[in-house]
Amino acid sequence: MSAGLIPTVGGRMSLKSSFLLAVFCAMCFALFSAPANAQATRTWVSGVGDDANPCSRTAPCKTFAGAISRTAASGEIDCLDAGGFGAVTITKAITIRCRGVSNGGVLVAGTNGIVVNAGPTDKVVLDGLDIEGLALAPSPTSPGLNGVDVLAGAVVYILHCRIRDFGQNGVNVASSTAGTRVFIKDSFLENNGASGSTFGGVNVQGNGAANSAAIADTLIDGSKNFAVQVGGAGNTIALVRTTLSGSANNVAISNLGGGVNAFGPSNTIVGTGSPTASPAFK
Repeated sequence: MSAGLIPTVGGRMSLKSSFLLAVFCAMCFALFSAPANAQATRTWVSGVGDDANPCSRTAPCKTFAGAISRTAASGEIDCLDAGGFGAVTITKAITIRCRGVSNGGVLVAGTNGIVVNAGPTDKVVLDGLDIEGLALAPSPTSPGLNGVDVLAGAVVYILHCRIRDFGQNGVNVASSTAGTRVFIKDSFLENNGASGSTFGGVNVQGNGAANSAAIADTLIDGSKNFAVQVGGAGNTIALVRTTLSGSANNVAISNLGGGVNAFGPSNTIVGTGSPTASPAFK
């Protein structure tokens, strides 16, 4: 480097020039390293995507697991087209949306479809997903476990989803967060619970903490042992304009302390089981 570019004193770089060069280098490092660590508020997945992509609309990812690491907390992952986008564990507030996309969602065997293990104030939204566990596939050897397994978080919204063919539960609410609320609306749960006598459609048990689920405008059909089950002190389920059918016991109270409340005359329970008056849904 010539003396005309970097002032020198006796052939040596001046203190001021050294400082300016250091600042310039630091700015360059920050500029070129930032994009690799940045997270977008909205990312995209596609059946023909690649997890090496940045998950933008023009360069989408292949899986939910690949996209979630590139999505900021409280951000959104959208489906561009149909595809099985793989199992995913959610550890932050986020929305995953496939509504308007036919057959966009999760297809799994031998594991949970979507695990929610988020923070105590985090909200998770699952909208328009097709979540398939393969329990009714020809000669299934290892069906999916739970369709949606809620382990922690403030609130989970399951909207316009189809959850079917899981060996354990369609939706399992066993959160360690006190007061976790799960809302299921405009959804269809079918043929869940085939792997044992304690599994079925929607199971609310809590995990050392009281949890609740509200189910509205939803059909739960063909679950092996129960359509809805609640157990443990303070755990509750509320039913609004919902149909429970095709199960050995459509409403089950697995142990003392839980309750299933029906609001209004518009619920339909085909077969055994009936709602309780208490404890009241909160």
